Amino acid sequence: MAQPLVPELLRAHLSELASRDQRADGRGQWEGRELSVEVGVLDRAEGSARVQMGDTIVFCGIKFQLQTPYPDRPDEGGLMTSAELRPLAGRHIEPGPPSPESIEIGRVVDRGIRESGCINTKDLCIIPGEKVWQVIFDCFAISDDGYLFDAFGLAAIAALHNATLPGERFDVGEDRKLPVNKTPIMCSFQKVGGRFVYDSNREEEVGGDERIHITLGEDDHVHSLQKGLKGVFSASEFVEIMAAAKQRCSELRKIVDSL
Repeated sequence: MAQPLVPELLRAHLSELASRDQRADGRGQWEGRELSVEVGVLDRAEGSARVQMGDTIVFCGIKFQLQTPYPDRPDEGGLMTSAELRPLAGRHIEPGPPSPESIEIGRVVDRGIRESGCINTKDLCIIPGEKVWQVIFDCFAISDDGYLFDAFGLAAIAALHNATLPGERFDVGEDRKLPVNKTPIMCSFQKVGGRFVYDSNREEEVGGDERIHITLGEDDHVHSLQKGLKGVFSASEFVEIMAAAKQRCSELRKIVDSL
């Protein structure tokens, strides 16, 4: 009986704070934590980035490998994204094979990048029907204080803008920058204390309910939208969330494009 008691007490505390338009760490409803983004931080990766949001710290490294294209797409390369969570990042993370959470994070990040078309997969073709590049996103957390989805998403697109195709190492031509024509940005929101908030920390994640992940392009085009956990959204809530997402995505895009 003692185990579920803590989340219930936490939920009650967060609801009380929300009734006063407050959050546990003093932020506003749509206010993010302090953010820093660095690129070129991993020497052995072809592109890399480090993102810190509050006490959440993640890295993304990009590697390339050669592969035979799929028969139905003979002149297109591919993408693959994985997210790795280890006990180093937090006491709540168990050792062992990839958890459902890490698999979900990898898929949501992958979908936002893939559906945006920021990489023209035809640019990854070397010899049609024989040889193409595959872009591999390796995301890993070293500190999880909540909001891993957006931290990984931001690290992935920042690393992508920093990536170089290693043609010389694979003996398929010269090294060249990977063409990236868009900057998709993901913003996530979680219902905490009966209302949605942006950039939930670990405490709010434990005591929160349903969440939604929105990836937007430069023109506010919705590239992907993913709902997580149980719960429903009202039309008015969605309008409010989307307005907050448009503003924050624009701000984050300017940061990435300036790196």
